[in-house]
Amino acid sequence: MQKDAHIYIAGHNGLVGGAITRRLLADGYRNLILRDSKALDLRNQAAVARFFAAEHPDYIFLAAARVGGIWANNTYPAEFIHDNLMIQTNVIHQAYLHGVKKLLFLGSSCIYPKHCPQPMKEDYLLEGKLEPTNEPYAIAKIAGLIMCQSYNRQYGTHFFAAMPTNLYGPGDNFHPQDSHVIPALMRRLHEAKLAGAPEVAVWGTGTPRREFLYVDDLADACLFLLQHYDSNDIINIGVGEDLTIRELAAVIAQTVGYTGNIIFDPGYPDGTPRKLLDVSRLHQLGWKPRTPLREGLAMTYEWFIRTFFNL
Repeated sequence: MQKDAHIYIAGHNGLVGGAITRRLLADGYRNLILRDSKALDLRNQAAVARFFAAEHPDYIFLAAARVGGIWANNTYPAEFIHDNLMIQTNVIHQAYLHGVKKLLFLGSSCIYPKHCPQPMKEDYLLEGKLEPTNEPYAIAKIAGLIMCQSYNRQYGTHFFAAMPTNLYGPGDNFHPQDSHVIPALMRRLHEAKLAGAPEVAVWGTGTPRREFLYVDDLADACLFLLQHYDSNDIINIGVGEDLTIRELAAVIAQTVGYTGNIIFDPGYPDGTPRKLLDVSRLHQLGWKPRTPLREGLAMTYEWFIRTFFNL
């Protein structure tokens, strides 16, 4: 990918798109095409067609998506399937029509079955039922990756799909209800520390196991794959290690300096029991993550404090 290539980062204001944009700029790529959702609604087919006709991107990182945690997925299932299907369908089809050289579609580890063998290999896709709480989102992402494979097969395009594990880092969504587990816990424990609260309640039993990848490591992997990967097979992006939500909460409490009790409420859903990716395919290509969890959490907390509290 040449330094003067026209590169479109769909979703550049989000957690993933922001990290990819930072990485490209740091590496000397200057012809970046950036549009926020106010300037370009990717759900609008006509608007996306006009955008491609005007800009003619050479490469695309498709990181735009409607995302959220268990509460958001449960509350807005229609928006999660509709918005994601529209976004990816419009972008992928226009990429084909306008001869985009390469497109990276970013999915999610939630595409794998709820009771998937661990660690989850790429070959386990569609071998079991999905987790009900995020089924609409997962089905949209599965449709996107199969769309990439179908266009490759029929039209000879170079569109490929990568499945990241759970992500965190600067630029994350710290909304008290719509956010994923790390920013949600970080915000609640920080606020509990400020309020001197003796305890904090966390949804579920605390027993599910999750894997977490620092978002700037994901950006590094995405650039690596765009330059070195050209296969119709999906590929996982992760760290290959996990921990329980109870253990995660304890580490975040240490990060923010909260010393009260953390209690778990089993009346709320746990979600998938375990989600650990098999990342051997990516490791064999020569890429591995660099940021340990504690270090990544510390950098994320520093960004959170600086951004939301001007400290």
